[in-house]
Amino acid sequence: MRHTPSGGADSGTAAADSQLMSIGTVLNVLREEFPEVTISKIRFLESEGLIEPQRTPSGYRKFGARDVERLGRVLRMQRDHYLPLKVIREYLDALERGEEVWPPSLGRQQRDVGGTEALGGLLSDPEAPTVARIDRDQLLGAVEIGEEQLKEWESYGLVVPLPDGTYDAEAVTVATLVAELGRHGIEPRHLRVMKAAADREAGLVDQIVAPLRRHRNPQTRAHAEARTQELAGLAVKLHAALVRSALGVRQP
Repeated sequence: MRHTPSGGADSGTAAADSQLMSIGTVLNVLREEFPEVTISKIRFLESEGLIEPQRTPSGYRKFGARDVERLGRVLRMQRDHYLPLKVIREYLDALERGEEVWPPSLGRQQRDVGGTEALGGLLSDPEAPTVARIDRDQLLGAVEIGEEQLKEWESYGLVVPLPDGTYDAEAVTVATLVAELGRHGIEPRHLRVMKAAADREAGLVDQIVAPLRRHRNPQTRAHAEARTQELAGLAVKLHAALVRSALGVRQP
């Protein structure tokens, strides 16, 4: 027997339904912080298991406040930390289960104009948390690119898979940055000069620490890795400072 709207179960259901949002409404809410988000992006995140909106009998998606909050966290972690979706999903799922987990970290810790303080800090901190290797499909999904784009980036040596075909954290960071530069009209072929400069800087660092790595003392060899991290962080900061100086850009 149906209850009238003045009370009972149907009243509670109607109230609950009125608090649910359509995907279009959710899009408008998210665009205040994430202007580039699209309906396709929200659907993609659902297909990857990041959110599970309710469905009406007709099949329309309905989002609650918790869904929108989780979407915001996902987009924020992608934007600010360049994390693969699999890592984000596992982290958020662990939080919902009440587990105590450290926030995962990849690439820059936070956005800033120069991008050097956060990245430099990560490079110089051997204890900084990292993410596991991911396969090719996961990389494509994390960066939201197609197979042909990835092949092009690999042909220029911008993204390099490991011997077993997987990718490490740095490959995800590089791919995300290449994609972001692409949205500003900078094509992969334009980045060859950056890749060449990075290879030369890496060669210089390797030349400095090579004697330490070959040392018989295990502690000395371990010190070589710490020195590599330190020099890499300094090289990143110097490179960013030189680019800003050449462009006449002041760091706030």
